[in-house]
Amino acid sequence: MKFLIALLLIPLLTIPAFAESQTLPTDKGTLDVKLTYDSIEPNVQTKLEIDFLNPQTQKVQEHIDYTIAISKDGETVFGPIPLTHTSLGSVKIPIEFNLGEGIYSIDFEVEGILFQPIPTETVSFDILVGEAHGQPTEQEQPTEQDENGGCLIATATFGSELAPQVQQLRELRDNIVLQTNSGAAFMTTFNQFYYSFSPTIADYEREHPVFKEFMKLALTPMISSLSILSLVDIDSEQEMLGYGISVILLNVGMYFGIPVFGIIKAYQVRKN
Repeated sequence: MKFLIALLLIPLLTIPAFAESQTLPTDKGTLDVKLTYDSIEPNVQTKLEIDFLNPQTQKVQEHIDYTIAISKDGETVFGPIPLTHTSLGSVKIPIEFNLGEGIYSIDFEVEGILFQPIPTETVSFDILVGEAHGQPTEQEQPTEQDENGGCLIATATFGSELAPQVQQLRELRDNIVLQTNSGAAFMTTFNQFYYSFSPTIADYEREHPVFKEFMKLALTPMISSLSILSLVDIDSEQEMLGYGISVILLNVGMYFGIPVFGIIKAYQVRKN
């Protein structure tokens, strides 16, 4: 048990506390774009570090042709710059977020890889500037879920937001859990917890294949248990609560009860 907890804590100990990092795929999935930045305050110049990543190897992809634009509430803050080439696949751009606190949109277009033009692929990031920086709000979380699948850890674990496991989780969320008030309330509370650590774990999975395989083993029983919700008819708040609590208890038993029972039995055998 201590070993499992330690593995989950490793990402939190190896990534600098002062930096924020987001990684999202382009709309056609040819590249991943990683955005890293320190604490952002309005009217203070900040450097954005941009890495274009090969989604299979998660290594920096060299020779990228791209453009970038930054805006807030439809008003342009930076760019769009002319089509630009980076031979290294990584760039740092100084930006001053000069429209006050709030949500800024950073939009990328990628038009070439390795000196070969490609159909334009896009990806957009939302960044909070000011006191709310780094704290996902309830309004933003559903947007991230709708646009990017929401299941950040599952997407990183199974390689794509189109993977059957990720699609299953998305369908359960949208078609079952969010159809009841109790389910929607649960998702709001869960999102506040989930988005506090899921980007860190997802990034760590992409950088460490062994940890990614461990997460596959860890997530598979949970996903299988959640499929129970798709096999039953949930027509009321009471049924949602009943089935939901049952699934939660089942997962508590699988992830904690069985290991504890095994440790106790092993201790008893060794003692005898």
